[in-house]
Amino acid sequence: MNIRFKITSTLLKTIRDDLNRRHPFAHERVGFISAGLAAAHDELLILARSYEPLRDDEYLRDARVGAMMGDQAIRRARQAAMDSRAAVFHVHSHGGSGIPSFSGVDNRENAKFVPNFVSVAPHSVHGAIVLSDTAAFGQVWIGRTGPRPFVNRFAEIGMPIKNWRAV
Repeated sequence: MNIRFKITSTLLKTIRDDLNRRHPFAHERVGFISAGLAAAHDELLILARSYEPLRDDEYLRDARVGAMMGDQAIRRARQAAMDSRAAVFHVHSHGGSGIPSFSGVDNRENAKFVPNFVSVAPHSVHGAIVLSDTAAFGQVWIGRTGPRPFVNRFAEIGMPIKNWRAV
């Protein structure tokens, strides 16, 4: 399956600016991207629409990770996925340049909570994205227990248009 993710420069800047803000105790910030989908044959196009950051009080103190979301944040994002019938992608940043990758903690935590989005909003795919300062890397859950392919291509739509292959 060929999976492409498109996002406007304006929305991507909003996300990066939010993720770079300091938090009172968490070492990083996280949020959720809402997206629309278009599919044909073996192609899936994900079109980022909006971004919802976690509120400061939705982070839990957990020294084992850079940021831990509380149940309220996940419930709020799951409800939004059900109400808007949108695809939802958890997003955070590792900074730096080049194509990032998920850490072991990212892989473990994504596998715990992303399938829950599929359960409450099975009309759509859901996933996770990690940003660097210049690129992105992502994974999509096709079903609760189905394949979890990686996003093949990202496109930042602006002046100039920026494209990169992630896989």
